[in-house]
Order: sequence, then structure tokens, then C-alpha cells
Amino acid sequence: MISLENRHRLVITGVTDTDKFNENSVMLYSCMGDITVKGRDLHICGLSVENGEMVIEGEISSIIYGDSFVSSPLGFFGRLFK
Repeated sequence: MISLENRHRLVITGVTDTDKFNENSVMLYSCMGDITVKGRDLHICGLSVENGEMVIEGEISSIIYGDSFVSSPLGFFGRLFK
């Protein structure tokens, strides 16, 4: 589940891992595929490993969904260019 409140608070459940994060983007993996959150002044305010919930606050400008059928979290091109 993804819940966005006023484009400043994002709650995502089903998070399995995080890849990279900084103040402009957060890349994470969920049980349904990878997700990239872009914006400004982004902060991970909470991450619960037990229930897979992540809370991101800041000025959120986009949420990009990746493929759920990729066998590896990074996929072929992700491993190639990492």
C-alpha cells in the first residue's frame, strides 16, 4: 500500500530493502517491485523491518514504479551500470 498525504508524507508498506537514498531520491524494493521516490528535502522518518513499512517526508514530486517480474533487485542494466 502507498499512501501520500499532501505530497509531503509518504507511507509505503511491503518494503523489503532500500538501495540508495539522498535528499532528492529514495530507491527501494517492495514485494511488488522496485519503487523510486523523487523530490526535495526527502527524509526517511521511519523504517520498520518487522512489517516492511517506510515513512518518507519532504517535498515529493514523483513516485516511479518498476517491474515486479525482475529476478534480481537491480536487473541486468542495474548490475551493468552500478
